[in-house]
Amino acid sequence: MRRASTLLVVLAFAAPVWSQTRKPVRRPAPAPPAAPRTIAPDMTCPAPLGVGVKTRLAFCEVMAERDPSAGVLIQIPPHQGAATLTFDLHNLHTYSEEQVKARRAYARYTATIGVLTMDNTLISRAVVQNEFRTARDLVDRVGGGAGGGVKAVAPTGAESITVAIPEGEAQVSLLGEKLAVERIDGAATYSQPGRPIAVVSNVTLEYRPGPAPKPPRKKP
Repeated sequence: MRRASTLLVVLAFAAPVWSQTRKPVRRPAPAPPAAPRTIAPDMTCPAPLGVGVKTRLAFCEVMAERDPSAGVLIQIPPHQGAATLTFDLHNLHTYSEEQVKARRAYARYTATIGVLTMDNTLISRAVVQNEFRTARDLVDRVGGGAGGGVKAVAPTGAESITVAIPEGEAQVSLLGEKLAVERIDGAATYSQPGRPIAVVSNVTLEYRPGPAPKPPRKKP
């Protein structure tokens, strides 16, 4: 009887270590997400319209194109989650004081552009529509005209555009799609490559900084 009791005591002390309850391991709390930043992103404008004489904004024409590399290119820094791209979209009007005085300057514009990734994937479309009658309908006049004056072409109408840029995209392109114009003497729609479709200004980007993308592995 005594031998059986001794055996039980020995077995109890010989129980495996893994059967004992372990204290939970405290893991360090994850780092808080980076604070969002708002910047004027680096932008390549193939067709700059010029700088507004009152607003001092830089206006960039968006041309009808098929290749994203030929559009207005906007750089997107490494970011966590979606980045938010905002810009003002305008129509383009050729101003004539004579037509305004003759009350024949009326025009109704509807411009459509696309925001695309560099592999030609459409992220979003943007549309601006407005009517022009007098100089009050211009957003601004643009310097750089003949003799140091203002240019005849100027932005008219304004639509604030907001586009979510997916995580992982390092660059997007703005391409013109089509422009519909209605005038007193008729209507027309333009979409041929190289045609000015719209104008952008006040481009900003809000994003949470993220790690830089890893470089591709070199092939052995």
